[in-house]
Amino acid sequence: MSDVGIPSRPELYIRSVVYWLCSILWLMIIVFTTLLAFPFSVHVRYKIASGWAKGSIDLLRIICNVNYKVEGMENIPQGAAIVMAKHQSTWETLFLQKLLPPQLWVVKKELLRVPVFGWGLALCEPIAIDRSAGRKAVDQMVEQGEKKLKQGRWIIIFPEGTRVSPGESNKYKIGGPILASRVDYPIVPIAHNAGEYWPKHSLIKWPGTITVSIGPVIQGYGKKPDEIKEEVQTWIENKMEEISDKSKWNR
Repeated sequence: MSDVGIPSRPELYIRSVVYWLCSILWLMIIVFTTLLAFPFSVHVRYKIASGWAKGSIDLLRIICNVNYKVEGMENIPQGAAIVMAKHQSTWETLFLQKLLPPQLWVVKKELLRVPVFGWGLALCEPIAIDRSAGRKAVDQMVEQGEKKLKQGRWIIIFPEGTRVSPGESNKYKIGGPILASRVDYPIVPIAHNAGEYWPKHSLIKWPGTITVSIGPVIQGYGKKPDEIKEEVQTWIENKMEEISDKSKWNR
């Protein structure tokens, strides 16, 4: 699907504001519903909580005309896996919940104490680590990560650690590769150009079609973490060169 025509900037702002108002209202409903579901299993709580992300992706398509296409669906393994994805936008944090089986994220444990939002997050049982613990934080991630993978839940890792603008790349962190080297589960690398349509620190959502590319699985178990990091980074960054459109940077 080719990109659609671009509306005027005032219209883009109006559509984006309407989207956020609808998304926030939907979030409030989902968070309180998730809290009410605390007696049920984590799988039920996750299904409810992920409804916000899935609904937000649909709202974005309807209100802001932001669509997507996915390449490499055949590369998604049957069992649990570790996803290492490019991080350009808020969009992928939502879309991965629509694309992949039940999943969790590595978060700072302090987030779980945030009223309402943090409580809802805690009910989905993420991997919560104490980042001030240094090397012990990695051990916490490995211990919790292996347990969650055995439960059949996918782990989402953004190896750059923070959002980066289109055309840029941060140094890939070693935490994810350390986990992948110690547990016998495949790595799924994912590249996308969502930052061209939902830029960080920007209200405007630009209409068009985001490309998501899923790479062949990478086996990390028993390899050196630096070797895994290099393999993941090489695939993702090479694919970014293919799917990116420089004319959409810094709009």
